[in-house]
Amino acid sequence: MKSGGLRTYAVLYLIFLYAPIALLPLFAFNDSKIIAFPLSGFTTNWFAEMAADSSLHEALFNSLTVAVASTCLGLFAARATTGFRFPGKGAITGLIMLPLVLPEMIVAMALLAVMTSIGFPLSIFTIIMGHMLICTPFAVAILSSAFQSLDGSLEEAAYDLGETPWSAFRLVILPLVLPGIISSLLICFTISLDEFIIANFLGGSTKVLSVYIYGQFRFPAKVPSMLALGTILVLTSIMLLTIAEYFRRRGIAKTGGKDTGGFL
Repeated sequence: MKSGGLRTYAVLYLIFLYAPIALLPLFAFNDSKIIAFPLSGFTTNWFAEMAADSSLHEALFNSLTVAVASTCLGLFAARATTGFRFPGKGAITGLIMLPLVLPEMIVAMALLAVMTSIGFPLSIFTIIMGHMLICTPFAVAILSSAFQSLDGSLEEAAYDLGETPWSAFRLVILPLVLPGIISSLLICFTISLDEFIIANFLGGSTKVLSVYIYGQFRFPAKVPSMLALGTILVLTSIMLLTIAEYFRRRGIAKTGGKDTGGFL
């Protein structure tokens, strides 16, 4: 009896969670601006309208910029916390990971207050700074695993052969952790696509995808094309997470580490 009740609960939970997402493609291909049943016909016009929107292209480019910047800083932080010893290392690492448990609303309000008090203009740069706080802990978690799985003797052998720290990193370490870097980039991009609060607070006139979608939903005529965009984003997110998991596992296998769990 208990087992049957749990199964029923699990099925109802999955239906509640995924049914709205499953409806996205139905209305995205529906030949009507009204989001309601019954469906009136099949069309791909909403996808064409979405693809022709130059504002969408700008928002997508800004989101990519934020993701790349966050991953680069995550790479440096992960390298520092795993490859070097320095005073206060544990405390600094804890501060890097702290945004994982801080409410984004508080982070956004604090950053906005600081930026406005010093007269710093709101732009894509301020969005990048805000998203770095959110994305960098994820990048550090992924890349730290990649760096910790490295065989330290490989780096020492590079030094013995006359390589400098930079050339050893570029020629030996970087190729080995490249799968982790790619995985981190894809995860950060997925998070950046979803993050709205900080981007809305700190963006000013600069838009990223989440803010762009929110703004378009104020106009009923734009809703079908946003549903088309949502369909593509769902498929893209699934694809990115799958690729990220592939590169994460490939990186662990390449460095000889153990898989302690992943995204999928």
